[in-house]
Amino acid sequence: MKKSVFSSQWFAVLLLFSALVWWASVSIREAAAAGKGGSAPAPLNDPTDLAAVKQIERELGDAMVAVDIDKLNQIYADDWATITSSGKMLTKERVLQDFKSGKNKLVSYELGPMDVQVLGNVAVGHGSVTEKRIWDGKDISGEGVWMDLLENHAGKLVIVRSEGAFVK
Repeated sequence: MKKSVFSSQWFAVLLLFSALVWWASVSIREAAAAGKGGSAPAPLNDPTDLAAVKQIERELGDAMVAVDIDKLNQIYADDWATITSSGKMLTKERVLQDFKSGKNKLVSYELGPMDVQVLGNVAVGHGSVTEKRIWDGKDISGEGVWMDLLENHAGKLVIVRSEGAFVK
C-alpha cells in the first residue's frame, strides 16, 4: 500500500494556516467597517489584552491538570472544535467527557515561549508546551506546539478553535 504524502503534521500546519487566514479576513472586515464610519477596532496588541490571552492559556493548562470541568467549560466556547491528527472533528462536549472519565489526563505541563496577536474582537495565541499526559491509560507525554483562536463573547475571551501537534 502506498504511504500518503499528506502526513498528520502537514495536516496540522494546513489547519493552522487556515485559522490564520480566517483571522486575517475577520481583521480586514473590521478595519473596512471602521473606515466606513463604523467603530474602530480595539488598539492592536494592547499589553492588557496580550496578558489576558496568556493568562487564559495558563488557566487552561491548570484546569486540565486539576480536572476542573467547570473552568474548562468557561474557557472553551460552546462551539469550540479542533481536528485530531486522525482527521476527526473533536468538540467541546467530547473533550469535557474525556477529562471527566479519566480517559484524558494531563498530569503536568510547562508552557514554552508564547506569542499573541490581538485585533479587535479576536486573538491568536501560539506557542510550545512540554506535557506529561496519559491518554486511555497510555503515556503520550512529549513536546508539542499549539495555536488557539480566541474571540470576545459578551465581554469575555473564550477559545473558539484550537490546533496542536506533537514535535518529534
